[in-house]
Amino acid sequence: MSVENINLFTHFDNALKKVGEKPLLILDDGITHNYKTLINKSSQIASFFKSINILPGDRVSIQVDKSPESLFLYLACLQGGFTYHPLNPSYTANELDFFIGNAEPSIIICDEKNLPIFENLAKKNNIKYVFTLQSNGDGTLFDSLDASACNFQTFDTPPSHTAALLYSSGTTGTPKGIMLTHENLISNTKTLVKTWKFTEQDILMHALPIFHVHGLFVAIGCALSTGASMYWLNKFDPIKVVQNINQCSVLMGVPTFYTRLLATKKITRSNCRNVRVFISGSAPLLEETFHDFESMTGHKILERYGMTETNMNTSNPIDGSRKPGTVGPPLPGIEIKIVDDNDKRVDKDVIGNLLVRGPNVFKGYWKMPEKTAEDFTANGFFKTGDKAKIDADGYVSIVGRSKDMIITGGLNVYPKEIELIIDDIKGVKESAVIGIYHRDFGEAVIAVVICSETQNLNETDIIDHSKQHLAGYKIPKKIIFADALPRNSMSKVQKNILREHYKDLFNP
Repeated sequence: MSVENINLFTHFDNALKKVGEKPLLILDDGITHNYKTLINKSSQIASFFKSINILPGDRVSIQVDKSPESLFLYLACLQGGFTYHPLNPSYTANELDFFIGNAEPSIIICDEKNLPIFENLAKKNNIKYVFTLQSNGDGTLFDSLDASACNFQTFDTPPSHTAALLYSSGTTGTPKGIMLTHENLISNTKTLVKTWKFTEQDILMHALPIFHVHGLFVAIGCALSTGASMYWLNKFDPIKVVQNINQCSVLMGVPTFYTRLLATKKITRSNCRNVRVFISGSAPLLEETFHDFESMTGHKILERYGMTETNMNTSNPIDGSRKPGTVGPPLPGIEIKIVDDNDKRVDKDVIGNLLVRGPNVFKGYWKMPEKTAEDFTANGFFKTGDKAKIDADGYVSIVGRSKDMIITGGLNVYPKEIELIIDDIKGVKESAVIGIYHRDFGEAVIAVVICSETQNLNETDIIDHSKQHLAGYKIPKKIIFADALPRNSMSKVQKNILREHYKDLFNP
């Protein structure tokens, strides 16, 4: 792969074509897919997109359930130089309206049950093509493919070409489109493969969703760039994981995976004997979970740290000490520094603002040059918004998030977005959304609501309204009615006081 042609698909293809007829995808029902299937299907999709004049750089917006076909679709976008724009299947029409309007895709792929929503959005935004794809592989997309179009010339990709557009909401409630290049993804994948010692002998238990970084770029990237196989579950099921983990050498998951595996009481040293590493990310792993899992399985979970804008930044080591409560040292080639509010580097074990610089860092926010400039320092460090510290051994600990983001079940939730929905309810004066400890989800979303004296709202009223506008994982687990919100001298709501007050709500 030349400097001029940096395409993630080419990076995968160079590894996969060496493995012959080996199964690359192993499905729960026993069906397998090999290299020939992956290449043929992705080439057919890429050829079809080209035939209807979808051009390199055009956005392809996708809201479908996880399936082998959804993987083929991702690979086709890489191969053709189309910008892959995945959407969480639980997003509502209200949320999708913004994403489609902002991303301006040339084509939409959706589940058939959501076709009316997307047809309306397509008409509203002058989008010519909407196709369907079901979890079983049926739909108008695959019905439209030419079975003979199995040869496609991979797009000659320049380094700065955008491979994917993923959205990460901001505290103002306005989502930000994050542009990740092929070069970003290749550099991070190569680093992770080397750090985690992936080889074609590995079998990865893939039970993550593929609409965000963890399942899409980290898990798939490590497997396909080495020719490793993936045991493919369309969704996480702790019983199925327990039943099949003995076939696998790696499991990547969010902390909720591990708490639910522990809850089965069936994850043991015996059925984990073939696993070489369990990896956790997307949310903080509790030290209690780390120790409980080690006690039950003999394995120390490897925790790492990343974000949508950067992919992975740090990792506990494969060989060496894995410190619970830390996310390990910086990955090779990635610079981490902790600074105070005046951009001065702080001492070891002092909490400050975490900055990162490296080839993994995204090229900017879609249509937001001012925000891009604001979030980078003059010397190219990205301001993550996370509070962290580094110990004497160089291990990083994430201690908080300056923007109050909540991570529930490994998914990011931004309080302002939920507050705007709740505050729009007649009779609500204001609200404050916070995350508090929850053994299963890591953090649970709760809303503290102040009502006007003339209204008689209950918890069901607010939750039902929220369900009409928000994805399920964003819905508060609990509504708490209060007379007032705590504020400081500048009238800013003191969410730290709320978090402390309600910290034992789910763990009395």
